[in-house]
Amino acid sequence: MGLALFDLDNTLIAGDSDHLWGDFLVAEGLVDGESRKATNEAYYRQYQEGHLNINEYLAFALAPMAGMTKPAVRTLQRRFMQQHVEHILLDAAFDLLQKHRSQGDRLVIVTATKTLVTRPIADRVSVDNRMGGGAEFKNGSYNEKPTGHPSIEAGKVTRH
Repeated sequence: MGLALFDLDNTLIAGDSDHLWGDFLVAEGLVDGESRKATNEAYYRQYQEGHLNINEYLAFALAPMAGMTKPAVRTLQRRFMQQHVEHILLDAAFDLLQKHRSQGDRLVIVTATKTLVTRPIADRVSVDNRMGGGAEFKNGSYNEKPTGHPSIEAGKVTRH
């Protein structure tokens, strides 16, 4: 049995799920559209250029879910999947995942994207193991505090 590690964005899907989640929050009216979109774009450029402060970004990205319950977030996740993810799932990714399954490999998605976004995508592509940025859940709701060690750059290797 082998181990097959997969990035998520622009690997298993044709896009960046975290960036799309930001656009989704704007479209849903859950955040101030103009300000949020501009800040999200700035963070996306920093990520592409290799100088993103991941902890700062995660606090920004998790803030809209602060105070939300798990059922409320699941409702958003379902709409996000239908509206933004289903059409960017890659057939080649399903084929590659199946190839590794048939070889008996353990499949793991390792991504910097927060688990609130990655969990439904991983479920959709039937990958049970994933490493991503967590969100603190206390007293029945989420807050903007990230949990765990971010799976970005060298963190994808050092994370356990």
